Amino acid sequence: LKTMSQGHIDSESHWVAAKFYFSVTIDGVVLSSSEVSGLETTNKVIEYRHSDNESFIVQKRIGMTETSNLKITKGVFEDDDHFLELFNRVYDKEYMMSSGRMDILIELYNEHGDAIMVWNFHNCIPTKLGGVSLKSDANEAAIEELEFVYENLLTSL
Repeated sequence: LKTMSQGHIDSESHWVAAKFYFSVTIDGVVLSSSEVSGLETTNKVIEYRHSDNESFIVQKRIGMTETSNLKITKGVFEDDDHFLELFNRVYDKEYMMSSGRMDILIELYNEHGDAIMVWNFHNCIPTKLGGVSLKSDANEAAIEELEFVYENLLTSL
């Protein structure tokens, strides 16, 4: 292997990771899915300038972190009501307590099946269940989606 020089990876000896080989685990249950989106967080910026600052510069610092919603999409299969069960826990008020919330693990794999990027979502609550869009002349798979909010995201390589 060639080593990194000046913080850059030598693209001649490394391939970019493909995004199609991944797994989703919700509360310990591995789920086959077709798409995951919302793997992002944003650090908000606090700006301040006092009136007698001679440098005419706004001071900036990191404020609160904002997360996007995590959306998991999968095909509809006979006798598979996992998304519906997760969403229906809202009506039982299970998510009101932190012990009723769930963790979600997303892993991206290389061609050998080794995890090369991992996203750990903590204290997740499902907020939106997207049902199947039906169309009489469509030649497509039936797809459903479940959207989550979460309190913490940890990533690792």
